[in-house]
Amino acid sequence: MSSILKAEHIVKEYANHRALDDVSIEVPKGSIFGLLGPNGAGKTSLIRIINQITAPDSGTIYFDNEPLRAKHVDQIGYLPEERGLYKKMEVGEQAMYLAQLKGMPKAEAKRRLVDWFKKFDIAPWWNKKVEELSKGMAQKVQFIVTVLHEPKLLILDEPFSGFDPINTNIVKSEILRLKEQGTSIILSTHNMGSVEEICEYIALINNSKKILGGSVKQIQKDFKEDVYEITFKGNLIAFTNALWTGCELLGKREEEGFTKAKVKLTQHQSPNEVLKAVVPHVEVYGLREIIPSMNDIFIKQVESNSPTKKAENE
Repeated sequence: MSSILKAEHIVKEYANHRALDDVSIEVPKGSIFGLLGPNGAGKTSLIRIINQITAPDSGTIYFDNEPLRAKHVDQIGYLPEERGLYKKMEVGEQAMYLAQLKGMPKAEAKRRLVDWFKKFDIAPWWNKKVEELSKGMAQKVQFIVTVLHEPKLLILDEPFSGFDPINTNIVKSEILRLKEQGTSIILSTHNMGSVEEICEYIALINNSKKILGGSVKQIQKDFKEDVYEITFKGNLIAFTNALWTGCELLGKREEEGFTKAKVKLTQHQSPNEVLKAVVPHVEVYGLREIIPSMNDIFIKQVESNSPTKKAENE
């Protein structure tokens, strides 16, 4: 698996604060990589280093198998969380200016911008002042100028912030389309639903350290706890009595005439054995394994790695 970006043992300190402490990540080519962590964890510091806004105190960044250099700036598109456009400029003029800063010829920039403005349904705003745009429209303009020069690597910091559900889906579709065309994408976000939906790999940073990393599917598999939901009709007491000591009933709810029971296998029994035990007593309509959400994993890992929790465990 080749990588578009590899960060090895990155350390960054500001005054008396260590923002990154021996952080290593690897972003596979053509993937969507989630960079996760609570506020102040160190994500922004790492992004600033990748964009060569600051330099690490130690460690190395490789871009497309070369040590990161100034020449790579034009191959990276960066959409920061704190965005800003010149309010008094016309929208089209602003977009053209930013496109040309990326080294795009004027005619090519205009052609691509017109196409993107049509796609995002903001073509009528080309000659309007930026200050007349809604927040969502301004977000669209900034997304467009970030991806316009077709960079090898896109770094999107909270790209769905400020969007309604319709525009969120539009941007999400474009991110997936860019990925299919071979663009590698780092997505820094607190939106765990988006992570599950579009990210293939993640790194979780907390208190300046990477505490979790790998493929989303493998991480969810690693955090499974042998919990299943059984949907049935019948007597709950009979169902509960049929479960032997190797099972624990974690909870139940009634839904449209069915009972949905959450059961944990505590001694590595198979789901078939559970079904064999309960089928003589209730009518089973469904069985599904409960996979932990990235949100649950995120909270669990951050809490378990908090200084307070670590002190309790020592």
